Amino acid sequence: MNFRKPRRDEPEINLIPFIDVLLVVIIFLMLSTTFTRLTALELTLPTAHTRPLEQKPQEVVVSVAADGRYAVNQRLVEGRSVELLAAELRAAAQGLQQPMVIVNADATAAHQSVVNVMDAARRVGLARLTFATRGGEQY
Repeated sequence: MNFRKPRRDEPEINLIPFIDVLLVVIIFLMLSTTFTRLTALELTLPTAHTRPLEQKPQEVVVSVAADGRYAVNQRLVEGRSVELLAAELRAAAQGLQQPMVIVNADATAAHQSVVNVMDAARRVGLARLTFATRGGEQY
């Protein structure tokens, strides 16, 4: 005698044929897709005929040595503190209208020395600051 209820077999979805079809569709799409090449625009840039500068821009050159010494317009600063450097920058920029501070730092100078120059220029109110580099080989 069998007292158990008869078990119904539930229909099962077979995923393997579905995956096979999807793989074929993906391969078809990859082979049929055309890849467009980005073309560069060919430009003819305008030319300008300018006169040479009549007046050299006003600048203050700050040199930073490898050991942290400073020179403002080729005059050595006695100490290495930000306050002394700010005083030298103020004296060098006196009478100049919006001078450009050019930081000429040694390649092996400490980052803190360069940051001190930037801080001293900010304290004096010299907002225009740039760094001098030398042209090197292209990599």
